[in-house]
Amino acid sequence: MAKEEAVYSHGHHKSVVQDHARRTAQDSAVFLLPHVKPDHTILDVGCGPGTITADFAELVPQGKVIGGDYVEAVLDQAREVASSRGLTNITFQQIDANALPFPDNSFDIVFAHQVLQHVKDPVQILKEMRRVSKPGGIVAARDADYKSFAWYPETPEIARWMELYQKVAKANGGEPNAGRYVHVWARKAGYTTDEITATWATWRYSGQRVTHFAQSWSGRILQPGFTRTAVKEGFATDDEIKQVSEGWKDWPTHEDAFFGFVHGEILCRKS
Repeated sequence: MAKEEAVYSHGHHKSVVQDHARRTAQDSAVFLLPHVKPDHTILDVGCGPGTITADFAELVPQGKVIGGDYVEAVLDQAREVASSRGLTNITFQQIDANALPFPDNSFDIVFAHQVLQHVKDPVQILKEMRRVSKPGGIVAARDADYKSFAWYPETPEIARWMELYQKVAKANGGEPNAGRYVHVWARKAGYTTDEITATWATWRYSGQRVTHFAQSWSGRILQPGFTRTAVKEGFATDDEIKQVSEGWKDWPTHEDAFFGFVHGEILCRKS
């Protein structure tokens, strides 16, 4: 059975999970929402703290939603989110997306948000997502493209962060610029060009949201998944990583600070 081999560069520290918990279906899956019907069965692969998953559950009152993640601890938070919202058509379970524990043709929609960039074999993940989707069903994925990011002010610390992140993510087995490849991976997973709709979308963080994001990254790069790889591979020293962390803390104090994200999106219809 295939198993995930890549290291999750962000880790599941509080600084990461709290930032992910601010995501919603509206800001992270708007390209998919017009295709969701009230009786659909949805699988959210790599659901994390479950806020997007819970939004899906509210959109399918006659259907059901399963959120799956590789890390059991983060699923406890997802269950709390669903419980606090009174949702009864949603469940969560530990999964490895390389070998999904579901029969063929099980779901109307299979969704993955910011997952393919962190895995060793994104094509295998998409093959599994395709397998468990119903004929006529949709596989949807959205992934960032770090090389296309933009920010202001352009401080040397944030520039160094990007340089290090590119190296660390790839050394950990992932692809930080996944957004430009998702449509290619979908075709390799068995979809024809006519079955794939590819789009290119953005986020723009400013004000309080950019402060939250900077606080998150000041903590993320100090976690083992990032620091251990950076030091072991000779990309940076511990002291330099701490300097970049401090740079993240200072950066959002500029009143005009903003961070722009670019994402590749795919909607794949199974014939």
